[in-house]
Amino acid sequence: MAMGIRSPELLMKNIIPVVMAGVLGIYGLIVAVILNGKITKPTADGITYSQFNGFSHLAAGLCCGLSSLASGMSIGIAADAGTRAVGAQSAMAASWKKMGFSGDAGGQAGGSGDALFVGTVLIQVFAGNLGLYGLIAALILSQMESLCGTDQNYY
Repeated sequence: MAMGIRSPELLMKNIIPVVMAGVLGIYGLIVAVILNGKITKPTADGITYSQFNGFSHLAAGLCCGLSSLASGMSIGIAADAGTRAVGAQSAMAASWKKMGFSGDAGGQAGGSGDALFVGTVLIQVFAGNLGLYGLIAALILSQMESLCGTDQNYY
């Protein structure tokens, strides 16, 4: 059953992985804009965009893209497991209250699953850092440049 139907009070907690996935897409957009600004057209004097530049820009795009892919997959797996666990804990605490138990919901903070939720978000943040590291490496790779001269080869 969907989390929004089973536990509507937890709906906003489930938006965090969606926002984190959107941030990974923005990383790719940033790298694409930077690389697009560095690509030059051939002029009458000769080619100014060398193979070195092309391969370094390819490496930057692949670095950002593949690290964001890995980050997105790990965020999704952690979010799926965490959302199911927090929802199950919330449903279990509600059923305990209906049965008349007045315990502290298994020792969780506040009885609403806050400690489990904080741990889940922490795992997702660390998984999201993989994409950030890929963005940093892509920015470093995109700054490498080798200019072609008219008297040199095209590579």
